[in-house]
Amino acid sequence: MIRDATIDDAADVGRLIRELAAYEQLLHEVEWDDDQLARTLFGPGAVPRTLVAEDDAGGVVGIAIWFPTYSTFLGRPGIWLEDLFVSAHHRGKGFGRALLQALFDRADGGRVEWAVLDWNEPSIRFYESLGAEPVTGWTRYRWLARP
Repeated sequence: MIRDATIDDAADVGRLIRELAAYEQLLHEVEWDDDQLARTLFGPGAVPRTLVAEDDAGGVVGIAIWFPTYSTFLGRPGIWLEDLFVSAHHRGKGFGRALLQALFDRADGGRVEWAVLDWNEPSIRFYESLGAEPVTGWTRYRWLARP
């Protein structure tokens, strides 16, 4: 089952973000505490949105954290997928595909875009099996604002 996450899911979402960071060998970059994560994902004015995937027992086994975008060239909204993650024991069971399908349905004809680490061959193969293609000719930049 795929559904919108609520504040009651904050601990599970945090657990899965940490699992993702460990998988990507970036756990050292996780800076938030549980209260900050809950506030920025679910508090008043929060921009990101989260979908969760539940197994048959109701446990949260996957997440898709996303936010709306807009394409000036297409003249319609889209979605930026910040994180997609399914816990290791639940991969290959359709949860990732279901989360992405839910995003495509919400995009309403717009683009769904994301980034993937270039060494992450299992994810790249998964995305390509769905028909997704890499975007060539663009370089991603990051400018970190520090307090």
